Parts: sequence; structure tokens; C-alpha cells
Amino acid sequence: MNARPAMALLAAVACLIGAGLAEARIKLVALPERAATIVRLDNARATLVEEERVLTLHKGLNKVDFSWNGVSIDVDSIRLRVLGHPNDVTLLNVSYPPNEAALVWEIHCKDAVEERVRISYLLSSIDRLIAYKGVADKDERNLALRSFIILRNFSGEDFDNAHVLVDYGEAFDRGILHEETKQLLFFKREAVPITKVWTFDASKLPWDPGDLENRNVGIPVSYRIKNDAASTLGEFALWGGKARVFQDDGHGSTIMLGEDVSPLVPVGEAMELYIGDSRDIVVTQRKMREQAINERKTTGGTTVLYDMDEVIAAKIENFKDTPAVLTMIQHIPGEWRMVDCNLKYTRKDASTLEFEITLPARDKNGPATVELNMHYVRLNLRGAPPNKH
Repeated sequence: MNARPAMALLAAVACLIGAGLAEARIKLVALPERAATIVRLDNARATLVEEERVLTLHKGLNKVDFSWNGVSIDVDSIRLRVLGHPNDVTLLNVSYPPNEAALVWEIHCKDAVEERVRISYLLSSIDRLIAYKGVADKDERNLALRSFIILRNFSGEDFDNAHVLVDYGEAFDRGILHEETKQLLFFKREAVPITKVWTFDASKLPWDPGDLENRNVGIPVSYRIKNDAASTLGEFALWGGKARVFQDDGHGSTIMLGEDVSPLVPVGEAMELYIGDSRDIVVTQRKMREQAINERKTTGGTTVLYDMDEVIAAKIENFKDTPAVLTMIQHIPGEWRMVDCNLKYTRKDASTLEFEITLPARDKNGPATVELNMHYVRLNLRGAPPNKH
């Protein structure tokens, strides 16, 4: 441990023999070295530190003074556990001297003993980030996936050697000093199957290229990775983190495709990594009908409630020489009822529909085309209809 102000377990104190010493708080300067240190990084907001020390305890009552300076410890989280002789060594109580970053444990021993104890606490300003690196093969079928943990220690405390645990991947033994940052590889998979998907969100992208003087609109493209056993994953949730994706260029090097930030991906769910926009798929979507129906009026003839009958038609064209998968997201606000839809969809929430559309490759006659027709009624809209047809 460095000499600068830092956390310090000051000592097991001498046995209290006389009544005059009973109220005294005795600090010794000998520092028991950590016998072992475990740093748990399961929670992104709080780091749990467990350290084991060997205390020299005397027969009778002992006081152990634990203090910390320049280190952000959650005082309420500090715990001491007796490991070696739990039947002979008893933790009686803990007190907190006023205006000090310290506490005092009173421990009773049947006999003099060297006792191993475990002290645990939550420590601030030591945390971790997760980063991913993926390299797709030239055919974009598999991805070599690497996950790195980036340790950052600004806690004020040095850890010369610690057993670092996360909730998945391999644990590792590393020291990390105050104001030090380390990046460590903690899990890798060589060939994770990927699906290249295009995503058209009707609330974000233009509907009709004709309104843009027929300028083609780029559609976001992502690699989809399923967190399951078939993908050599699925043992645990994948933490969220920044991901950089590359592709083998077929000449012994790689090209960077994109950078994205992935959220936490539970087992069974999919991670989607954005790699850029593509103009190989064109979506032309139009509203074919918007008609107020079932108007409810007051006795004076004013419409106060109505339904809206709407029809959406979309043409999806694939100009690629290979099949493609388009995720199409549609939004219907408020209360609604589907009358007819020619494609299967998943209702993600009250107002969001998601279509997974597989597009064949183009052929000699031109692009492959799939059409979506969606007829629905929005219910119980208040006020007068904006227009009538």
C-alpha cells in the first residue's frame, strides 16, 4: 500500500485488562497485510470489495480500529466476518467515533489467537466498462467476438493483487493501482452466427422516395447476434457496452464497418450492432385511406367521438443479389383494432408492430418485391375528424 492517505486497517488492539482502559480507543500502527482481496464488479453502480486479514487477538476483549481517509466507502456496507474460529471469537459490537472516517469493532476471544477475518464494503469510484470487438468473415455469416472489461480505479485505494469477478466470463487475478485503467480480455467466441438485417422504422424514415425527388434513402443495417446456445452463447446475459465491428476484406486485413452501443442482452434475446446505412433495399410506403367512421355526436350535431379507418400499403424491393431480412416497424397510436394484414407481425407494445420480412434475391427481371397491406381502425378519437373523404 502506498504512503499517501488511503484506507487502513490500523490494528487489532491489545487486550483490555483494567477498567481504565475499557473506555480507551487504542490505535496501533502495525498494518496487517491483506491476505486476499476480491473485487466484485457485478453491479455497474457499486463495487463490492472483500478482503481477508489475519488479526493477532488477545484473550478477552479486543478492539479493532478500521479507518479510511480519502476513500469513498459506503459506511453502512462495512461488515466483518470471523472465518477461522467462529465458536471462540465473537464480534460483540461496532461503534463509530464522531467526526472520523473510522469505526471500532469489539471482539471477544476465549484464548489468544491469530484470526483470519473477512471485511467487506462497497467502494465508490472503482468501476468497469464493457467493450466488444467483432470481426465478420467476408461472407458475413460468422463473427469472431471478443469482449473486454475496462477497469478504472479512482477510489484512492491501491490493490496490489486482487481476484476480480464479474457475473460471467472468466475471473482473473490482477492488481490495479489508484488512478490506473486496465483493459482485459475476459471472453471470446470464434464463430458466432450473424444475420444481417435492415430496419425500416416508419416513424423515423421517409415513406415515399417520390416525395424526395426519387432520391434513394439509406436504411440502417445491423448484425443480429442471438444470445443462445446455437450461437455458442446463451450461458449468461451479455452486458451493455460499446462495440466496434470490422470485416475481413479477403486480403489479410480488415475494414471497419461501424460502431454501436449495445444494451444488456438477456439470454434468448438478440444483440443488434449497427454497421451503417444501405441503399440496396427500397421501401415505398403510402397511406391509401384515412376515413372517419362511427361518428358520435351531441344533440346539437357536433361530433365528439369518432373512429378512423386507415389503410397502409408498402412495397419493399430488394436490389441485392442475395436474400435479405428487413425488420419493419410500424406505429399505430392510441386504441386500435386490426381489420386485415397480409403479413405476420409481433406486437411489441400497445402502439408498436414489428414485421420480420424475408426478401428473396433479385433476379434477371429486376428486384425482388414484397408488399405489405395493413388495414386497421383507430378507435374512440376525441373531437371532430380533421377531414372527411
